[in-house]
Parts: sequence; C-alpha cells; structure tokens
Amino acid sequence: MIKRILSLDTATTSLVIEQAVAGAPAWRHWGARVVSSALAPLADTRSAASFSLDGDVPFGPASVGGLGWFGEEALRLSRNGRAMAVSWATCTATATPDRIVLTCSDPVAGVTLEQTFAAADGGVIACSARVENTGDAPFAVDWLASALLPLPADSARIVSWRGRHNAELVECEEAMPQQRWMREGRRGLSGHGGAPGVYVLGEGAGFHSGEVRALQLAWSGDSRIAIERDDEGFWTLAAGAVPAPGEIVLAPGASWEAPVALTAFSDAGRNGAAAAFHAAVRAMLRWPGGERSARKVHLNSWEACYFDHDQTRIVALAEAAAAVGIERFVLDDGWFRGRDDDRAGLGDWTPDPAKYPHGLRPLAERVNALGMEFGLWVEPEMINPDSDLYRAHPDWALALPGRARPTARNQLVLDMRLPQVRDYLFDRIDTVLRDVPIGYLKWDHNRDHAPGGGVAQTQGALELFARVRAAHPMVEIEACAGGGGRSDAGMASYVHRYWTSDNIDAVSRVDIQRGFLAFLPPEVMGSHIGASPAHATGRSQSLAFRAGVAMPGHYGVEMDPRTLDEAGRAELADWIAFHKQWRDLLHGGTVWQGRDADGLVWQAQGSPRDFLLFAIRTAPPLDRRAQPLRLPFLANAGPCAVRLLRVAGGEHGHAAASTAMGRAMQADGVTLDGGWLAAHGLPLPPTKAESVGIFHVTTRNS
Repeated sequence: MIKRILSLDTATTSLVIEQAVAGAPAWRHWGARVVSSALAPLADTRSAASFSLDGDVPFGPASVGGLGWFGEEALRLSRNGRAMAVSWATCTATATPDRIVLTCSDPVAGVTLEQTFAAADGGVIACSARVENTGDAPFAVDWLASALLPLPADSARIVSWRGRHNAELVECEEAMPQQRWMREGRRGLSGHGGAPGVYVLGEGAGFHSGEVRALQLAWSGDSRIAIERDDEGFWTLAAGAVPAPGEIVLAPGASWEAPVALTAFSDAGRNGAAAAFHAAVRAMLRWPGGERSARKVHLNSWEACYFDHDQTRIVALAEAAAAVGIERFVLDDGWFRGRDDDRAGLGDWTPDPAKYPHGLRPLAERVNALGMEFGLWVEPEMINPDSDLYRAHPDWALALPGRARPTARNQLVLDMRLPQVRDYLFDRIDTVLRDVPIGYLKWDHNRDHAPGGGVAQTQGALELFARVRAAHPMVEIEACAGGGGRSDAGMASYVHRYWTSDNIDAVSRVDIQRGFLAFLPPEVMGSHIGASPAHATGRSQSLAFRAGVAMPGHYGVEMDPRTLDEAGRAELADWIAFHKQWRDLLHGGTVWQGRDADGLVWQAQGSPRDFLLFAIRTAPPLDRRAQPLRLPFLANAGPCAVRLLRVAGGEHGHAAASTAMGRAMQADGVTLDGGWLAAHGLPLPPTKAESVGIFHVTTRNS
C-alpha cells in the first residue's frame, strides 16, 4: 500500500520519492519536471522476477545492503570490525515546496539516517545526509553517501575529468559501464581533475541539447563517485566523502554529516547543467561587502621573479604593473624568513628582515600609493622540516608512528585536526593581516597528503578558512593547490577565486578553462597572461593569443612587464583596458560552450541579449575555408547585431585572407537572424592557428 508521493520540483526538474507505509522509501523519478500526483504505487508496476527475493526490494535514496539490496548503498556501518546489518523499520518524511527531509530509523541496530533534498539556485537540488547513533554502543561509519540517485536506462555516456599538476581537467568521455565505474580521490584534496563531479549524458545529448544529469560534491577532501548498472537495466549514482578506515566512530548520541552534493538536470545539454551549477555556486560565494564588485585585474609576482626578490626589485615590478593598468599586486612565495628557495621557512610566517628590513607595510603602502590593492601569498597548511616551527613542534606534522615522513617540494603537511595547530596558524595570519594593509590572500597548498589525515584534516582546514574570513571579512581569498588542485564547490563559501592551473600556456589553458567552467563560474576562474615561452611547457605564443584566451575569466598577469619592449607593454596595457571594458558582461552571466568543425572551439558569455563570443583555434585549419559557426542557443533570438571586436593572435607568417563580411563585421557590424545563426551559422573570417576571434552580439527578442 502506498503512503504518499513526495515531489520536489524546480522550474525544470522533479525529484519524486515514494514513501511506503513501512520500510524504506523508493525512487520514482529524477529528471524533467513531471506531474506526480496521480502516480500508481510502484508495487502495481513491478512484476515478480526470477531468482529474486519473495519480498520486493526496490531501489531508493536510503538503500542499504545485507537484506536484499545488492547495489550501491547509502550507508555502511561496522562494529568491532564486523559489518552491521541495517534495515529501516520506519521512514518518516516532511515536505515543503522547496525541501524534502526523510528520516529512516532502525531500532534494532540503533541507527537513524536523515536525508535532505533542497531546491537551490539555478534549479539545482542539493542533497545531504546525516547518520546518528541512537543505540547504546559505538559503531564506525565506513560510508555515508551524500546522494544515492537513479539514472535512467537510456543514459548513454559519462563525461568526467582527470588531471595532474600542469595538466588539469583533461576531459574523458566514455560509454555507460556494464558493471561499475568509479572516480575516487585519495590525495587529501579534490585534486587536479577538478571538482569531484560527473556529467551523465542521455542518448544524443551534447553541449546544446539532450538530457544531462550532473553532480558535484561540495567537498575538498577524499571522495568517491560511483555509477553502477543494476540488473534491472538502470544505473545508480552515488557520491560522498571517503573517511579513513575507522576514522568516523560514533558514540551513542553522536552523529556525522556528509558533505552536500549539488545535482543538476538539464534538457538543454551540458550547457544547461553548467548554468545550473554556476547559479548554485554563485549563491554560496560570500563577497566582501555582500556583493561582487568588478573583478580586479591583478599581477602575481611568482613567474616574474620566483624567490629572487627584495623590496627594491618588487617596488620596481609594482611600478611596471601600475603603468599597464594593473589593479591588484600580489606578492607570491619568498617574502618570509628563511625563504630563498623551497627548502626552508614554511611555518615561520614573519617577513624576511634581509629582504624587507622594515616589514611588509612600506611595500604595501607603496603599492597602495600606486593605485593598486596589495595581496600576499601564504601556504598555512604546510611546514618545512627546515623551519623554526618544525624544530619546536615536529609533532604538528601529519605522520605515522615509526614511519618515514615523506616530503614533497621539501615540505610536510601540518595536522589540521589539532586545535593548537589551527590556533597557531590563525594567530600568524591574523597578525600579518592586522599589521599590513592586505586586501587579498593567495592561499596555496603544494602537495598531496601522505600520510592522509582523513575527513578531519579537510574539516580542520575549512575551519581555519572560516575563522580567517570571520576576522577579516573584507579580504578576498584565492584557493590554490599546486595550480588547480582545490577547485571545487566545497571552497565556495570561503574563497573568491581559484587558481586554475600553474600551466599558463595558452594552448593548454583552452581545455583546462573549459573543464573548469563545467562546474564553477567564470568570475572565480583565475586566468592570466603568462610569459612566452611558457614556463610550464616551453612553447611560445603571441601576446594577443595569450591575452585573448585569458579574457573570459578573472584576468591577471603572471610575468614581468619590463621584459617587454615599449610596443609590447603598450599592447599589454591595451588588452588590460579591453578586459576592463567587457568584464561586467563576462562575469555573473551565462556561459555557453561548443565544439565546431575543423577543430574550432567556442564559448559565449553574458546574457541572451548581450554577450561576447570567443571562437578559438589552437591548431592550423585543415579545411580550405572556415565553416560557419552554428550557435544553437540563438534559435529564437530574432535579429542579432554582430560585431567582430578583435582577432587575437595569428599574426605571423602569411597574412590571413579577408572577406567582405569579415570587414563589415569589423567596421560597423552586421545584422543576422538568430534562427539562421542557429541552423546555418555565423560566417567566420579566415583565422590561423593560435587565434581567438572575439565578437560582440546583441539580440532583440531573447
């Protein structure tokens, strides 16, 4: 007998759960918005099946193994090293228009599981789970899924991302598994594959159309995402944090909560899912003063001078930055005591008296006098064995008794589980922020955890972030971890920018940045104009191409402008001014991405009425002429005014041919019908390898 149907609806999505009179709830739907009020009970739709239990065990959000369910589980517990059987005797539900809360209880095991499904910005449904020990003996939580969801039988492909340092966010597309697929992080961070997330594409789905179901964990530690085929023909999707074995032991009355999983359904392809994620993450960001201001163009000192700096050199670099229009100057690694290379000093967060005899205040005040905000690099969670802090507190590093302490970049990881470690780090950061006019922290994290510290290590780090934010709410923070090793929604409540990759090679950055935008919005994506040759790859690219590729994100410079000749500095200043002209349109709006003929990739940013379009070519064209660029999202836009603002790059070798249409677009612009642009495409001027065509498009009907 059915008890009731619970439905959580957004503008485009419905999540439907059947609550039975007794026992566990069952999934009915996660996908397009539906009317569920007249649903027949699930039992009326399910026949008997051969070689099955006599009592039906359908898949639900709280499914657990051991008594008839053999698929992915919402919860796994153990006591004294033995698995605990859990069976939900009761499941109560409370439902409001924007939230469903399920509470499932097993009085025999002494366990209560509370699962929450809440509507969030962008049509995202945020899923969370909490387990409580309601018995009289402790037990260990081996797994608690943030979300356990159904995927329909017509799911076709999985899109995920992997990566390493300097090669983040490599897109991987593969068929749905016939058994099990898993993406697991074990390094203590979300990692260089980007956010712990996945896109599941329906048959025929792509960037612009088709059904897409996507998930990302708001979590910065070890995680697991698993997709498994059930023998009934559908798939299950599970995601959650991965605690260390035996780490989460709940005493009677204690509870543990899994991180939030953000889930998105789109019937408008991958772009629709990305837009939903962007809206949800934007709602999580806490800007100084309560709202986002124009994103300051900044120069970061790292690749300009590495560790080789002193006040005289840095002031000269700051003056060169101000001369080209930089608005924020960030002093990177090398400013603190004993820090002449990466072998010493981490943990001793006081200015180096040899480099800055009067501390950092005179430098910061000079930077402010030049019209720029002053920012500073820190790496609080790390410690060098060659440091006063380590000599005083070797027990503060993550370590195993009787085992070697492996270093990476000559550093160990501080044990953020310890309150005294967090107190020390807060005192050091707080002192610097109170002594010096600092408006920005680049917060780095330059190694994997070996040994690991489990979920408590991540929670300790986030507690420190929160404490610094509370004490200094007007300071912006950038998340960095050897480049893009900490780019996830779990950081969104604490930071205002992510460093996308230490690889600033513009060709590499095209795909890295596109992967970033699958989960996080462009205004928090650090995108810099780097040196040429690129320090990470050794490849050379024109300044215009480097600047054009960096345009869509939070703009910056990672080079010394003094290495350019006068014409080069003027060109750099021009690109910075160009970005400032358009950044309000680029940030805070919608992002559309696509791939077109002959290796061309594109993205548009702004609103449906007013946006910039970037047509990016990294390799030489293979076709005789460029094919028109189809823009499916303009199908109902009506007349579209199109102006070609710039072609960035492609300057060398033979001059590129031109067309009458191209010249008209560069002059006063042209008007084309949106339906034509969607079905046939925008005529493109001939472009060469390593070039970006930047168009401004306004529409009337959208």
